[in-house]
Amino acid sequence: MTSDNSPWDSLTVTADGAAPGRYTATIGDVWTLAVVPLGGIVTAIGVEAMVAELADPAQTLRTQTSVFAGQVAAGPVEVDVTVLRRGRSMSQLTATVRNPGADAGLTVVAVFGRTRRGVDFVDVEPPEVPPPDGLRSFRDPVPDGIDFEFDGPLLPLWERVIETRPALGRAPWEPFVAGRSDVANWVRVEDPPLDGDGSLHRAVPLVVCDMMPGAVHQKVGPVDPPWFGPSADYTLHALGPVPPGWLLCHVRARSGGDGYASVEMTLWPEDRARPVAYATQVMFFAFQG
Repeated sequence: MTSDNSPWDSLTVTADGAAPGRYTATIGDVWTLAVVPLGGIVTAIGVEAMVAELADPAQTLRTQTSVFAGQVAAGPVEVDVTVLRRGRSMSQLTATVRNPGADAGLTVVAVFGRTRRGVDFVDVEPPEVPPPDGLRSFRDPVPDGIDFEFDGPLLPLWERVIETRPALGRAPWEPFVAGRSDVANWVRVEDPPLDGDGSLHRAVPLVVCDMMPGAVHQKVGPVDPPWFGPSADYTLHALGPVPPGWLLCHVRARSGGDGYASVEMTLWPEDRARPVAYATQVMFFAFQG
């Protein structure tokens, strides 16, 4: 699925004969953000274990919801899968990913289903933004003449796995102007895992859609002390095959209060013909200091 020693090797799950429905995996350090690995990769590992347990390639991921009941650190993890219902055209499973010996971790509930008879429509439009070619990357240095420094070096996740090019929203060194929360970023995955038909593996949208707090920063501006936004939950609707290449993440923050915020993302392919995923989550504010 990937080259040797790829960050995506973290998706490899192995059946553990010690208990029915148990799988093991190892999360690479490259996925670690402020404290623990990105929730999207932990979710993706849970989904991979459910796929292995279901063992029905005709039923693909349609929707999943993750709840973050405990931190999952990089390194070895155990995944316990339960088949809630195995149907001929649709099945429901749950999986819990935790470090060995931990009482709680990330729990995923997912629905898998075959292609069904229905209607085909799209009732959402992508933002009007420039294409990725020529846009600045998060990997680029701050423009000349700008008196601004980032807190620390670029994390390995952004340096080695995911390149991001902002297309809509305020740069960190620009003054805050009150307005909407809309943020749009082009993202490109390095050495992406591919399926047999050439489309991106189901883990890719699970990973790139778990990047929504920027819309809250866009809406509220600088806050003292600084904060980051861990997830309370994370839901993704898989809307179709995801072609390789640049992907456009359009994020909005719907509402915030009581220390929580509701955010959403629509994921578009480079041609922006129709969305390939929709995600939403409730994040909470964790202040630094």
